[in-house]
Amino acid sequence: MSTTVQRDFDVVTFGEIMAMFVAEESGPLSRVDHFVRRLAGAEFNVAVGLRRLDHSVGFVTRLGTDPFGEFALQQLEANGIDVGEVDLHAIEPTGFQLKNRPGEDEDPLVVYFRSHSAARTLAPTDATAAYVRRAGHVHLTGIPLALGAGPRDLAAQAVDVARETGATVSFDPNLRPSLWADSDDMVRTINTIAVQADWVLPGMSEGRILTGETTPAGIARWYLDRGVTVVAVKAGSRGAELFAADGTHASCPPFAVSVVDTVGAGDGFSAGLLSAALDGLPPAEWVYRAGAVGALATTSRGDQEGLPDRAGLATFLEAHAPTSV
Repeated sequence: MSTTVQRDFDVVTFGEIMAMFVAEESGPLSRVDHFVRRLAGAEFNVAVGLRRLDHSVGFVTRLGTDPFGEFALQQLEANGIDVGEVDLHAIEPTGFQLKNRPGEDEDPLVVYFRSHSAARTLAPTDATAAYVRRAGHVHLTGIPLALGAGPRDLAAQAVDVARETGATVSFDPNLRPSLWADSDDMVRTINTIAVQADWVLPGMSEGRILTGETTPAGIARWYLDRGVTVVAVKAGSRGAELFAADGTHASCPPFAVSVVDTVGAGDGFSAGLLSAALDGLPPAEWVYRAGAVGALATTSRGDQEGLPDRAGLATFLEAHAPTSV
């Protein structure tokens, strides 16, 4: 018997939000005197990117009852992200991280303080299931899977509910090997969820680790053979390629931008791809918007500051032609 599903959100996602302190000076973090406070978290970045592109977003997380948690809650609300399933933990704190100021052509160094964070206590409940039922799409990443059994069970619940309601599911592996005690367990756990998704969005290096394949086409085929319908492989300065189960293949060469901070580029890519899909564009066009939003994410210091609104994205696409691969 079919049931009527109330779609209050275009997308629901979940994960850990951390306070982030970005160094204002170059050099070892131990010697930096001045930092700027911001927020970090892959899923939060995607949620902000989607909201700026006018999509409705619900977020599931747990924060500490501390100033970092208050700041995160304020920023969720300020960005128009629904906080109906954001819980506060009376004991465990909100995690935080430090990020250095890298030299030219270097990626930032990030140091985590999250081993006992409130987000590690996330677990599926009747309330989280009811919340996910309100979404037309569910976006997941591999980061919560590294945080413990409760977050892993919540991811599994989200997939099950999406299947029940007919919502689509996307999955970005977002590998964080430092959060895993065992690399084999990481690969096995990540792929258990990945192969249940409709759309999988790995980076090239992640795809090699997860599938053993060495080309975008090989990585995509590994997932397509296991039931995934769209795979978009991110290759950084070489652009990205999309492969679909119906034979669609599209590529996006890199956009020429002045890179300031590469952290968050993959999350911008995810937000752009989901936005194109939610707008009803054909899959061949998803990767182009994804590449543009991902490129813009690198043009500002901070994980979300470069994410565009619709007008900014349109202006960028008019002014920037992709370079050749």
